[in-house]
Amino acid sequence: MVSAATPDIREAGDEAALRAVWPVVAQLRPHLDEETFVAQALRQQAGGWRATVLYDDAGVPRAFAGWRVQEMLANGRFLYVDDLVTDAAARSGGCGKALLDWLKDWARALGCTNLQLDSGTQRIDAHAFYLRERLRITSFHFMTPLGA
Repeated sequence: MVSAATPDIREAGDEAALRAVWPVVAQLRPHLDEETFVAQALRQQAGGWRATVLYDDAGVPRAFAGWRVQEMLANGRFLYVDDLVTDAAARSGGCGKALLDWLKDWARALGCTNLQLDSGTQRIDAHAFYLRERLRITSFHFMTPLGA
C-alpha cells in the first residue's frame, strides 16, 4: 500500500536504482532480461528518457514509469510515457494512480499540453485503469518491422 499523504516517488537515475526496480519492470517487459534492461535504460537516459519509481512505505519499488518529453506538430509539447506498470502484488492499492498523477503534475511543470501513452491491445485491465483516470483513446498506433 502507498501512503496517501505523500507518496515516495523518485527518479531511478543510476544502475543500482534500475536493478532494484527490475522485478516490477519485468512484469511489463518480459522479453527483456535484467542486464538488457539496465543497459538500454542507461542508454535511453543519455537521450533524455527518465525512469521514475514509486516506493511503498517499506521502501519496496511498487510502480515504474519510463517517460520523456517530446514535441510534434500534431500534438505540441507533451510528456510521453513509454512504460507504466504497477507490481501485480500492489495493484488496486493506489500506486498506479499516484504515479500517473505525479506524471501529470510533472508534465504541467515542464510546459507540456498533454500526457500520452500507448498500451498493448492485450492489456485490458490497464485500459480500464486509463479510462477511469480520464485518459482517452485518440488514435491508433501502427508499426511494421524493418528487417535487417
